[in-house]
Amino acid sequence: MARLQEFMIVLYALGLVFYLIDYFKKQKAVQRIAFWLIVAVWVTQTAILTLYIVEMKRFPVLSLVEGIYFYVWLLVTLSIVFQLIYKVNFMVFFMNIIGFIFLMIHVFSNLKYTASTVGDSLVSEVLFIHITTAILSYAVFALAFVFALLYLIVYKVLKKKKFTKQFSSLPNLHQTMMGMKMSIYTGIPILFVSLIFGVQWAYVALTDWSVFDMKIMGSFAVLLFYTGVIFFHYKGKLQPLEFAWMSIFAFLFTVVNFFLGSTLSQFHLWI
Repeated sequence: MARLQEFMIVLYALGLVFYLIDYFKKQKAVQRIAFWLIVAVWVTQTAILTLYIVEMKRFPVLSLVEGIYFYVWLLVTLSIVFQLIYKVNFMVFFMNIIGFIFLMIHVFSNLKYTASTVGDSLVSEVLFIHITTAILSYAVFALAFVFALLYLIVYKVLKKKKFTKQFSSLPNLHQTMMGMKMSIYTGIPILFVSLIFGVQWAYVALTDWSVFDMKIMGSFAVLLFYTGVIFFHYKGKLQPLEFAWMSIFAFLFTVVNFFLGSTLSQFHLWI
């Protein structure tokens, strides 16, 4: 299994390198190689995920390391879908940079796959819905983060009026703004559903828990952060450039809560 993961990392790194080469050289052959390398990464990830499901006899999302791996799988899946539908190579590159960073954390940290720390009596469909929807919302918020970065890049290029052949690889300002909005619009209700199911599960399954737990407070803070960003932008309090920056800060806050909140939580596994 370790060798398979190392092979996947090599493929992932090569895919990112070829996407970078394609950005500078604009060669169709290089672009195709980059895409199929990422597809090979997805196939390898799916195979590893399937092996863990067979071995553990459950979907592996009940610990931090399992959640990170599933998150990377979602990011790679989204990047492939966007490549096939929208042909935005630079966005795919950024998405996979995020995925590669999380994959490095997954593989080279001290985190290991272990049996679930949740007793069998506490594992339920509600818990799995809570965790998977939370991870899905984080993946969608990563999309908003990437669109925000692209908005800032395109804005800077337009302001300096330095147009190169690489500029054609970038979406326009309207596309990046719509991508940010739609990603956040999608992520907020998914995260809200996750929190509702999480509170319901804790209320039914746990005897000793508090709504003031750091992870619970942090997750609701993420929800309020993104809701506030959308609300103030809708009211005209946040201009497009400010909206992009706030989307970036919101995602960084989400990542901090992803790890730090789990560490400080009194009962959370990770989510």
